[in-house]
Amino acid sequence: MFDHIFHLKGSRPESSSHCYMAETFLNAAIFSKDHEGRNDKSMSFEDFRCWCSLVPSVKKFLSNLLAPPDPGRLESQVPKLLHSENIDPNILLMRDEYAWHIGGALSHEELDEWKLLYHSSLNGLSFNIILGNILNDGPTVLIIKDREGYIFGGFASQPWERHSDFYGDMKSFLFQLYPKASIFRPTRAKNNLQWCAANFSSETIPNGIGFGGRINHFGMFLSASFDQGHTFSCTTFNSPCLSKTSKICPEVIECWGIVRKGMEQEKPDVVKGTVLERFKEDRHMLNMVGIANASE
Repeated sequence: MFDHIFHLKGSRPESSSHCYMAETFLNAAIFSKDHEGRNDKSMSFEDFRCWCSLVPSVKKFLSNLLAPPDPGRLESQVPKLLHSENIDPNILLMRDEYAWHIGGALSHEELDEWKLLYHSSLNGLSFNIILGNILNDGPTVLIIKDREGYIFGGFASQPWERHSDFYGDMKSFLFQLYPKASIFRPTRAKNNLQWCAANFSSETIPNGIGFGGRINHFGMFLSASFDQGHTFSCTTFNSPCLSKTSKICPEVIECWGIVRKGMEQEKPDVVKGTVLERFKEDRHMLNMVGIANASE
């Protein structure tokens, strides 16, 4: 399956990478079907349905194989990961296989390009910096690698904004990437989807960012100190604890922005210099009348 997907994308991960990732995806599956005279078990049809709900990218792939040929349909779209050329790709948590997995729960319009907004190794473990980079930037994918080696995160369908309560919509979800790959969508049991609180002094409004659950018992939460967080099972996404234990000690934090087709809005570059230096034509006119230097 990976050979087919990444051949279409134009990149061919090594076979050792395929085996590693295949094991990660299969770790989310249940094998409950017994076979007479054999000790091993296989996947029942119900096991397969459950697995496809946790790994919707597989369901998409198989559905496209069974669908009538359509030249206009992309069989398996893997988002193009955009980042600065001077960044070593080896430090990134996001890889093509993970993007394909997360993209299984997203619309076609959200699978074109993803741009790196924040990486703790490059920007530092700073709550203020990540908020400055991701605030009001549209849908985002937040990924955490903790000191236990677990990799997990959440998709925020709404822009990150400072609130004193939960907000968001039913497009958000939590996910696991390692040691097993699973996606947990909203159950509609609760509307506690996204959390983003900053500079509140009340103990009932914990400063940080998170998903699901309830206050102080989130599905996933990073405190504003950025040195700790927690993850509990929650009914919002019917998700388990995403790491080895409920306590999160982040080692790497990464955030990607979804660039929607036809809706890309690049952040303006930081502009240096005085107003007159930025508008040379105006400066030239002022020079002609001898008042340009008055502003310097």
